[in-house]
Amino acid sequence: MTAQVNLKVNLGGIEMKNPVTVASGTFGGPEYAPYVDLNRLGAVVVKGTTLEPRQGNPTPRIWETPAGILNCIGLMNPGVEVFLHEHLPFYRQYDVPVIVNIAGNTVEEYGLLAEKLNVEGVAGLEVNISCPNVKKGGMAFGTDPAMVREVVAAVRAATPKPVIVKLSPNVTDIVAIAEAAATAGADALSLINTLLGMAIDIRTRRPALGNVMGGLSGPAIKPVAVRCVWQVAQAVDLPIVGMGGIMTAADALEFILAGATAVAVGTANFVNPRATLDIIEGLEAYCREEGITDIKELIGAAWK
Repeated sequence: MTAQVNLKVNLGGIEMKNPVTVASGTFGGPEYAPYVDLNRLGAVVVKGTTLEPRQGNPTPRIWETPAGILNCIGLMNPGVEVFLHEHLPFYRQYDVPVIVNIAGNTVEEYGLLAEKLNVEGVAGLEVNISCPNVKKGGMAFGTDPAMVREVVAAVRAATPKPVIVKLSPNVTDIVAIAEAAATAGADALSLINTLLGMAIDIRTRRPALGNVMGGLSGPAIKPVAVRCVWQVAQAVDLPIVGMGGIMTAADALEFILAGATAVAVGTANFVNPRATLDIIEGLEAYCREEGITDIKELIGAAWK
């Protein structure tokens, strides 16, 4: 009889039935529920939420590239109060941890958001200090270790819930940023957010995106993301959510072997709405083939 494979992991205090979640802004629960049983996911990370409603950036906001997409959505969302009263009740129907991605223009806003989201049904917070599309806040917080410490400390002081800090690759030394987040009280790290890029429409001879520059995601960034996870996992003793171009179980395994405890699927959801389920099944199949009874045996196995 084939031994059962244990896919359970603990992400900084969040118990996940498997290591697969979704990247913020790529997976609307109500939209995907007809195709994906949310109860099968390890967790759901919802779209970036701000204190007040945001309209986002001018259009066009999406531009396909040869190996991914550029986006400049600009954190368009209805604000935290609408999320709490209109969107969170939907997720409470499911047996899946809900992680809320938060973003602010000031340190105080991050603290207020954390306080407002200290409610039943929210399993943890993912602190977005790294979005390259927002003119105020995002880049400055995510690229300066002192500011990272300040933001994370404010969130940590405002909530008892697990705090996951999402890091930007658009820095000289991502390890220094990770260390700053750890010293300020982060329970886990997400990496990486999108790489800053742009495209030019040769017909209009103008930038293709309404915001000129946007975040590059998809398979093109996977080698960069795996490298970042590899570096941070060996320097900082915190669980990591690895993300960036994960399309298949093989991709997810690279991140886990590099040191990620969990993985987030983003752009793949647009190509294959059931990508998360395919990856969960693929991870289990790999473990069976390799005689692995607990997926935690694979975390960081490439360097341990």
